[in-house]
Amino acid sequence: MGLRRSLYKTPVQLRAMVEPGLITAAALDAVRPLTVAGVTTGELDAAASRVIRERGAESNFQLVRGYRHTTCISVNDQVVHGIPGERVLEPGDIVSIDCGAQFRGWNGDSAITIVVPDPARPELVAARERLSAVTERSLWAGVAALASASRVGEVGVAIEESITAEAGDYGILREYVGHGIGRRMHEGPTVFNYRVDDLGPEVRAGLCLAIEPMVTSGSEKTFVEDDDWTVTTVDGSDGSHWEHSVAVHDGGVWVLTAPDGGAAGLAPFGVVPAPIG
Repeated sequence: MGLRRSLYKTPVQLRAMVEPGLITAAALDAVRPLTVAGVTTGELDAAASRVIRERGAESNFQLVRGYRHTTCISVNDQVVHGIPGERVLEPGDIVSIDCGAQFRGWNGDSAITIVVPDPARPELVAARERLSAVTERSLWAGVAALASASRVGEVGVAIEESITAEAGDYGILREYVGHGIGRRMHEGPTVFNYRVDDLGPEVRAGLCLAIEPMVTSGSEKTFVEDDDWTVTTVDGSDGSHWEHSVAVHDGGVWVLTAPDGGAAGLAPFGVVPAPIG
């Protein structure tokens, strides 16, 4: 019974998770057009914070011990957990923005990657946009797999296969993975972004996962910077991070942090999301 309570939500609880997911999506939507050369990462963080507060929610990132920001913003060789502040974005930067909201005790968590335009360096921009596209596609491959999976680990298999099918040597972070989500932003089970021997818990109605591939353009080896948060590649290669919170229910799957429930992202995989009733 303990496992069931911790991993699987009731229909009423699933419905309660819809609004925090939409608030999280709205915060990231507000940040997208602002992610341009000359803006500071602190200004992006403030924009996300305003949306969350205006919607009557709170930043769940600020509920993490020792962290006082609404977002994590990671630039270029930083992959995840970058701290927003005075850094000014430059043309060609690849920027990953991770954000979450808590509303009435339930949580949403999502991340996007944006490449700042740079007409002077089209090859750099193209390479970084490809990295972002590879990462985003692997996220949707994982969500699509969840729709028919028997075990949680099948999501990681689909993510890894999507990435390795691409031309190029991309790295998948091993030490940082996805997770369950609900009353807390981080819950069980662990959602690996690669194949593991133990496929983990059963996929059934009530399961809510934050699926979040973190991919590099080179080696997956990373280190934590002196700020004790920012995860950066050892070889200086670029990083990309995409994430969605997804619910499994009796009717199928629904991407909580996508306004369309994931319809556009899942369409290439032949999966149609089902709204939570």
